[in-house]
Amino acid sequence: MALKTFNPTSPGRRALVLIDRSELHKGRPEKSLVEGLTKSGGRGAGGRIAVRFRGGGAKRLYRKIDFKRRKFDAVGTVERLEYDPNRTAFIALISYEDGDKAYILAPQRLKAGDHVIAAEKADVKPGNAMPLRSMPIGTIIHNIEMKPAKGGQMARSAGSYAQLVGRDAGYAQIRLGSGELRMVLDGCMATVGAVSNSDHMNQNLGKAGRKRHMGFRPHVRGVAMNPIDHPHGGGEGRTSGGRHPVSPTGQPTKGRKTRKNKATDKFIIRSRHKAKKAR
Repeated sequence: MALKTFNPTSPGRRALVLIDRSELHKGRPEKSLVEGLTKSGGRGAGGRIAVRFRGGGAKRLYRKIDFKRRKFDAVGTVERLEYDPNRTAFIALISYEDGDKAYILAPQRLKAGDHVIAAEKADVKPGNAMPLRSMPIGTIIHNIEMKPAKGGQMARSAGSYAQLVGRDAGYAQIRLGSGELRMVLDGCMATVGAVSNSDHMNQNLGKAGRKRHMGFRPHVRGVAMNPIDHPHGGGEGRTSGGRHPVSPTGQPTKGRKTRKNKATDKFIIRSRHKAKKAR
């Protein structure tokens, strides 16, 4: 979809650049596929702030998305494309022959009236889902499972995609958008195509109020705080925060690697950090 610019009738409109959503559904979502969504305000289970600078925002309904795509061999017709306030990508409402309906992540070039299917073997068309073992090498994919039947976890945000680059000994090799090369069991499902709304990154919200509508509060730098509020706080005049930048809890930040040994490290063939150095 294209980008919209506006005449500078106010300061908030002068720099405003939004996605043109005129082709999307303008009504309410499918009632059987939504549920209530309670805001946390950034608080964890103990009632204390776990994520800073969150709160407020417009009320939302959560659209239940089919990330698993386990309705095999049932042809679905795309009824419409919709905006989803809970994610950056657009979603598509699918109507199956038996009357069932489901939301899926809308890939690029998918439009109302198209047919999609999830099967052991299917055509390599945007929106079709199949196991990685059935896909041709080089296929552009998204919504990729990390464990069979768990549901897609990788490449789900606007414009993102991965590429199937090989298969070996029951595993598929996938190159992610970050440059990481990773192995996934070839029985995991993935969907063909790249995720819709690739222009999301080119938006300019134009004013702070639009960010508040999204549930974000103003971000405050640590060096602007008092010593009791942040390790960087205090000092005479303007200070940079010292030689060792840290988070509010004292965790080293700004480039310090904090990833511990994880059980899935053995599936990473090439790290995204090494991929960046090789470029």
